[in-house]
Amino acid sequence: MSIVPADNVWILTATALVFLMSIPGLALFYSGLSKGKSMLNTIMMVMVAFCVVSILWIVYGYSLTFGNDIGGFIGSLQYIFLSGINPADPAPASDNLYHYLFIFFQMTFAAITVALMAGAFIERMKFTAWILISVLWATVVYFPVAHWIWGGGWLSQLGTLDFAGGIVVHETCGIGALVGAILLGVRKENVMKPANLPLVAVGTGLLWFGWFGFNGGSALGMNSVAISAAFVTTIAALTGGLTWMFAEWILFKKPTSLGLFTGFIAGLATITPAAGFVDVFASVIIGFLGGIVCFVAVVYVKNKFKYDDSLDVFGVHGVGGMLGTILLAILAKPAVGEVAGLLYGSGSQLIPQIVGVIAVGIYTAVATFIIFKIADMVTGLRISKDEEQQGIDEIIHGEKAYNEIL
Repeated sequence: MSIVPADNVWILTATALVFLMSIPGLALFYSGLSKGKSMLNTIMMVMVAFCVVSILWIVYGYSLTFGNDIGGFIGSLQYIFLSGINPADPAPASDNLYHYLFIFFQMTFAAITVALMAGAFIERMKFTAWILISVLWATVVYFPVAHWIWGGGWLSQLGTLDFAGGIVVHETCGIGALVGAILLGVRKENVMKPANLPLVAVGTGLLWFGWFGFNGGSALGMNSVAISAAFVTTIAALTGGLTWMFAEWILFKKPTSLGLFTGFIAGLATITPAAGFVDVFASVIIGFLGGIVCFVAVVYVKNKFKYDDSLDVFGVHGVGGMLGTILLAILAKPAVGEVAGLLYGSGSQLIPQIVGVIAVGIYTAVATFIIFKIADMVTGLRISKDEEQQGIDEIIHGEKAYNEIL
């Protein structure tokens, strides 16, 4: 197959959309949810992680992910510093695209995955520790797992499917967030006090807008799968948001804006692994189940076990990603992505999906535990309780998000 100009136009657009999800979408979403004295640090954690991982991707991340397979576990260093790649070359993994464009598109996925984890650690983590963790976690967790599924590794060979990152992005960042939050410990003020909910609304909109590139772009071309993926992504998000809002309304007598926004993200995360394999009917089911299951994880499971995942990265992204990965095996429609799920007469996809979820979950948890222990020994993990009380923005960055009007 030769280079297809229309496909390259779409994937360049999709790359820009995924970039927009982090800078500024995720940064605004997370900062609006944090306390006023921690907003700038939250923005910095997201943006710095995105930048650091992007550089690592160019140096060796792309090569470890999409280089020649070594034992099913990792790629070779054939593309270190992108050596031997010319701008006009087609991408080996998708020869309708220019190689540089494929690298660029995949870079945004690696970068946003680490940035997503930041939401679990805000308001108490040392900035130096976060930078070190970003480097180690991308290298030890993201690059190998992405190779396993998207780079021809052992889960790909087993037949595990992940259209746009239910396992590679959402499960890994969610499990990493859970383990890291437990090791980091609870905040002094362990309550959610959003500084600016209208800012959260803007961030939600930018994330949703970017998700068209995230899921639609994962078709790697301008085709029917890209359009279908974008369409079902929207339906799942709408359904997830309404489901969460009505669950709150029924149980707690108040339909909150925060619940609606969170439900949108739960629907988006849950549809992500299945977006290229399911139809609109399935997307309604996925959005509804994503809203319900993630709601239970955030409102009840987190409260029962008392871990301080500040912005519910595990409850929304981790749980949603794993749920969507399993639902793919049930709801995949052959006419959409040439894969038949249990609903359409084939249970063959169940084992590969379950193995993928379990294997990646265990690997991510163990690796994250080790990474946090290393960071604790090198830099220490968190600021003091007094510094936390004063405000992490002033302590670390010497700035305030809001200055008094004179």
